[in-house]
Order: sequence, then structure tokens, then C-alpha cells
Amino acid sequence: MARSDFRAGDTIQFMAQKVRLPNVSTLNFVLLSAPAEAKRKGAEDAVSPAERKRMMDLVGGDLNAARNENERFYALNRAAKHALKNGKTEEARKLAEELLRRAQTQRDDWNYGNAIQDGNQVLGRIALATGDIAEAKKRLLASVESKGSPQMNSFGPNMQLAKELLAANEKQVVLEYFDLCRKFWKLGVDRLDAWTESVENGETPEFDANLDY
Repeated sequence: MARSDFRAGDTIQFMAQKVRLPNVSTLNFVLLSAPAEAKRKGAEDAVSPAERKRMMDLVGGDLNAARNENERFYALNRAAKHALKNGKTEEARKLAEELLRRAQTQRDDWNYGNAIQDGNQVLGRIALATGDIAEAKKRLLASVESKGSPQMNSFGPNMQLAKELLAANEKQVVLEYFDLCRKFWKLGVDRLDAWTESVENGETPEFDANLDY
């Protein structure tokens, strides 16, 4: 577990995101810092509806909802991925680069592994789209240069860039990536084994919800 500023008795705020798995309904929990009001009162009803909405916006990647540097760090992951999904390539690049810069000063934060993953994978997907396969491969491996995170260690890493590299016939780097994922995704060994077998057989695995994390 990554170090945090929480102590016994503190109120912890988190948001739960529904994710898709075959025949399974599951939730992805995202930890947030508790608002000052909640810390003082230590009560569930200390958070107003407006504050709850702000937290939801923050988790969704709304940078305007961030009130401090830590909150911006937490929102950048989704913001960068949303920008890329919406075709805003240069905005996605800038957000991903900012995310990686901020991560270097947040190595003890629970979000560090997510930031390293998402920043590198957004930049890798941008590189691949422009034909820079070498950079895309480098970014894929760099995306797991961490001890993981609460989300990555439980649900596993994001496989979108790996899938796109498989489509470009870059099998070996994806197999190497799977091996690196094993160091933190202990719960996903069986899935990694199955994916490895599929790739070795010339197939693209069904990554399912791991394309969305």
C-alpha cells in the first residue's frame, strides 16, 4: 500500500466507478483526499451534494473541478485519456506530459503507478498513430515502471496500447509487457497466462475491461 497522509480515525473519501468484466459486475475504487469539513466533523453527512458532484467530476477528469495541486494530479489521468479519445491529440499530449512531470514529485502517492501508466500509454498511442513504433514500444514498457497501484494491482493494467501494438504485428514487446505486469498484478496471473498463450498462437486476446481502466 502506498504511503498516505491518512491516520486512524480520519474520514476517507473515495469514488466508486463501475467497470465491465465478462459475467461479473465490479467496482473500481478511486481514493480522494477528504475535504476539510469532513475531516473536522468526521461525519458522512459533512459532504454536501455539491461537493459530491465536484468529486464525481474530478474522478471523471474535469480539471476545472480541482481545487489544489493534488486534485489536479488525480484528475489528469482521465483528462488525458478523454482528450485522446475525443481526437484532441495535442491537448492529450500536453496533459500526459504534465501528468508524468507531476508524478516525479508524487512517488509515494497511491496514484503514482496510475500516472506512470496513463501518461506513458497516452504518449505511446499518439506515437503509434503517427507511425513511430519504436517510441510506442518504449512507452508501453515504461508504463509499468512502478510498483503498480491499488487499481492496477487489483483489476490489472490497461491493455489498449498493447492491443494496438499487436495490430501492428509487434508481438514480442507485448509479451515482454505481460511479463512486467506480473510483478504487481499477482491477482491476474491466470489471465496473463491466457493472454500470453493467445499472443504466442498469433491471436489477439479478449482484453475486455482492461481496455477501459
